[in-house]
Amino acid sequence: MTNIQTKVREVGLYINGEYTKAMDDATFEVKNPATQEVIARVSEATIEDVDRACHVARNAFENGPWRTMTVAERCAKLRRMAEIILERKEEIAGLDAIDVGKPFHSAVQHEVPRAANNIKFFADFMENQGGEVYPMEEEYINYTRYEPVGVAALITPWNVPFMLTTWKLGPCLAAGNTAIIKPAEMTPLSVSLLGEIAKEAGIPDGVVNIVHGKGSVVGTALTTHPEVDLVSFTGSTATGKRIMKNGADSLKKFSFELGGKAANIIFEDANLDKAIPVSIQAAFMNSGQVCLAGSRILVQRTILDEFINRFKKAAMELKVGDPQDAETRMGPLVSEEHYKKVTSYLEIAKDENATLICGGKRPELPEYLQNGYYLEPTVYIQENPKTRLCQEEIFGPVVTIIPFDTEEEALRIANDTEYGLNGVVWTENLQRAHRISHAVRAGTIWVNCWFVRDLRAPFGGFKKSGVGREGGHHSMEFFTEAKNICIALK
Repeated sequence: MTNIQTKVREVGLYINGEYTKAMDDATFEVKNPATQEVIARVSEATIEDVDRACHVARNAFENGPWRTMTVAERCAKLRRMAEIILERKEEIAGLDAIDVGKPFHSAVQHEVPRAANNIKFFADFMENQGGEVYPMEEEYINYTRYEPVGVAALITPWNVPFMLTTWKLGPCLAAGNTAIIKPAEMTPLSVSLLGEIAKEAGIPDGVVNIVHGKGSVVGTALTTHPEVDLVSFTGSTATGKRIMKNGADSLKKFSFELGGKAANIIFEDANLDKAIPVSIQAAFMNSGQVCLAGSRILVQRTILDEFINRFKKAAMELKVGDPQDAETRMGPLVSEEHYKKVTSYLEIAKDENATLICGGKRPELPEYLQNGYYLEPTVYIQENPKTRLCQEEIFGPVVTIIPFDTEEEALRIANDTEYGLNGVVWTENLQRAHRISHAVRAGTIWVNCWFVRDLRAPFGGFKKSGVGREGGHHSMEFFTEAKNICIALK
């Protein structure tokens, strides 16, 4: 349990090193999805506020010390930022618990430490970067420098707000850029702390700015603003398309991590003692509100009955309830709008003749949680992989088991989607593991595991799941400009 205060918080914009109200004093409410209590009133930025933040970030980039200070000094400040995040991990996790509805224990044990490591990793990584040298006989020598791009708009999602923001902010700042963060309006609370954390770490005013509000207003103002040089966005494919159109006139750089509909392929030789609990995690972590969720579970028909029985039992044993309860493994969905979207698939499943295995309704909960947006872990069997249930990103605790007979059939089903973010393969056959991993068109394939990340490795999606890659030098390539310098030696 956490001691996070339940009083209504007042959250301002963070511009030029201080929290401030919106120019017109407008605010919007944020509610706890578990109880529907108002937990915060957040300043809603105007277009003028966004314009000010962009000019502040530009001035801090062009005229401030951040871009020109030594890499060692800049990275030392980032490492201090990581330390402060860990010092405040219970506060940050508590805000995500009441804001997103995710279990507190998961946020405090996993997500916040990972967020701190995101910052520290890129500080360490930046200090170890070199360049290339290309001599041209004895007449010329070429060498490269990697310099910051400028002002970055970091637009982050509502499902894992703090961790995914630091995933962008770490390389952005390590490279010497300045940033304007736009958190999702549904879950802005933990991200709002990054301004004061950056200031406490000694990062100059104007380097980190945070603006709140609707994507249609604040997001559009950011992505069309001429002072913004690059946009890093995590969210839906539809929003990614709009952002690309918005930034086209000013030729901004883009990095997008978009939607997913991952195939989790269970072959008949899989170790089900490992595959079942990890597949449960992949299906229902954060109430299924994860872009990497293994929401299409492809099961070889020879083990279908055993898998269904064991998976159903494990799903029904998950405790759904208060995110503050240490025993809770699944909290509510994030909002009324999202709850309606997710539960609409229960009717779609009926229309498509899917077989309900378990779930499909609100769980029985204490009275104080009766207004929360809860749904039981829900599992269907669907023989037709082309149905909406199997093709569309539901982004909730709803998964579909799809039987298959042969390896070739499994591959056809896995690749029959417009998404290509990730996939999972369960087999004890080494050759098959490589064959399937090579043939599934997705940016990350996990074999006999899920959600394991090495921050040096590329992360991103095929097809409509993204543009570009993040992680290690892939992130640094996005947040820097490569400059070649050619010196005549004679």
